Amino acid sequence: MSTRTKIVIGGVAVGLLLMPFIGFWMSLLVVVGVPTAAYLMLDTNQRRRLRRISRKEIGR
Repeated sequence: MSTRTKIVIGGVAVGLLLMPFIGFWMSLLVVVGVPTAAYLMLDTNQRRRLRRISRKEIGR
């Protein structure tokens, strides 16, 4: 299993665990917002490197 798959499964699990406590929309905000915030905190060069790596894996 790839690292990206593990992260996605973990995010879904966290969202499902949070849903009864904070509601659907707040848990969806956490699941979508945390990775988005992490991406936006990256430096421009780091974002470019991340996009390049992602494109290379698509061609596999």
